[in-house]
Amino acid sequence: MTQIATLIMPGRGDTDELLYAFAQQMLARGYKVRGLVQINTEREGDHPCDMDVQVLPDGPVFRISQNLGSASRGCRLDPENLELSVAAVETSLAAGADLIVLNKFGKQEAAGRGFRDVLARAVADDIPVVVGLNAMNEQAFEDFAGGLADRCAPSIEALTSWALKALDASEDMVA
Repeated sequence: MTQIATLIMPGRGDTDELLYAFAQQMLARGYKVRGLVQINTEREGDHPCDMDVQVLPDGPVFRISQNLGSASRGCRLDPENLELSVAAVETSLAAGADLIVLNKFGKQEAAGRGFRDVLARAVADDIPVVVGLNAMNEQAFEDFAGGLADRCAPSIEALTSWALKALDASEDMVA
């Protein structure tokens, strides 16, 4: 069984909401879930949402978007706060992890930064990972993962089924 599950959803924010609900469900089942989920806050008018990420299970929240003004068309990602969230996730892994949830393999990961090292470490440590993808970075992820990922249907049932199988497989490896 592969150690990484990916999902792609077409609607803006849909992947974030699903991963948040999935992480909460796995925490409620008693699993040590690490990583982070994205929480979008809608803004009035034509302004894009504010993007915040929360370090799991109950860690700090980082604003990873910048307000560049209503006429802006460029990338709003705040790379400094993204890297702070990466460091917070890496620190949280010291407490142990059964499962890692990451909101996205995005531009930063495609460029070799962001959560790329967390993903690699998880695979090396046999920790299952669930990560969101978008079509723009799908090929970069495939190049990175080298066939070590499963595509999950975008539902909490499919993610839970995959995670429970992966967790059983990782426990068998430890035993």
